[in-house]
Amino acid sequence: MREEPLSIHVPVLADEIVQLAELQPGQTWVDGTAGGGGHTQLFAGAVGPHGRVLAIDRDPTAIERLDRRAMQNVYARCASYVDLPGLCQELGWEMVDGILLDLGLSSDQLADRQRGFSFQHDGPLDMRFDPTLGEPAWQWLQRVDERTLADTIFQYGEERHSRRIARNIVQQRRRNPIRTVAELRQIIYASVPAGRRSGSGGRRHGRVDPATRTFQALRIAVNDELGEVQRAMQVLPSCLGPAGKLLVISFHSLEDRIVKHAFRNDPRLQVITKKPVRPSDAEIARNPRSRSAKLRVATRVDGPAPTGAPGQSAPTGIQSANPSRISW
Repeated sequence: MREEPLSIHVPVLADEIVQLAELQPGQTWVDGTAGGGGHTQLFAGAVGPHGRVLAIDRDPTAIERLDRRAMQNVYARCASYVDLPGLCQELGWEMVDGILLDLGLSSDQLADRQRGFSFQHDGPLDMRFDPTLGEPAWQWLQRVDERTLADTIFQYGEERHSRRIARNIVQQRRRNPIRTVAELRQIIYASVPAGRRSGSGGRRHGRVDPATRTFQALRIAVNDELGEVQRAMQVLPSCLGPAGKLLVISFHSLEDRIVKHAFRNDPRLQVITKKPVRPSDAEIARNPRSRSAKLRVATRVDGPAPTGAPGQSAPTGIQSANPSRISW
């Protein structure tokens, strides 16, 4: 595996997390999406040498970086945050004082050309959080039917040109598989009106690059991100001790909707943040990627687990939160 520089991820909403989490020395905390380790480091410093932090990430590269940093009393595991009950059992922890999920991509993932997360750099069209599991994005694009593809781009990316993009993807894959970021980006650019196109990536004249929404949608589908959040909201509250905190930072309206609904309807949880906490103007200026972040916090109270079917998720490419489907 190639050697990668150790980076420190800029933790989103760090001051707000410190205040709302009520971090204390000696506590046990879980960073369920460790990424570049910014929040992990924040927790490790707050709980001190007598506390414990479990850092979880689906990305093996992120866990390798954390292992190399060797932070005191930090236990790093390559897993999904949905696996927390089993990890606590493995470590001999009966309960934890708090859990954080930061559902955004890390800077390291966006910068790695071999991962395919960013449309600004050409490379393999992979997009998997764990490159050893599941199918890469190019294979998913090769097999999914046109209607499901259009629905996915529309629902997960809120892309109004989703049908045209899906149609052009299907036409191209009949000739050759779409294996690279550049190939997909070219199809997207050719599918949207000229006024939305940008040759350099990112934002142009205040507009979102036309590739942004489709890349986001494919990443969500490939990693079953919304299904993971749904499952997490079922299993994570049971890992919290009395008055334990569950904090979730979302960057997508569908993620936030799942979290909001779960917090309001789970009798094991009491909502702390009546409205989501947003980053300050100063933080957005320092870290523009934080602009769409929403933090919701709930605390553990006595109550039975909600009825339902924990562990079930929406099929990849279709979201059960019932956003509007495309009219064909």
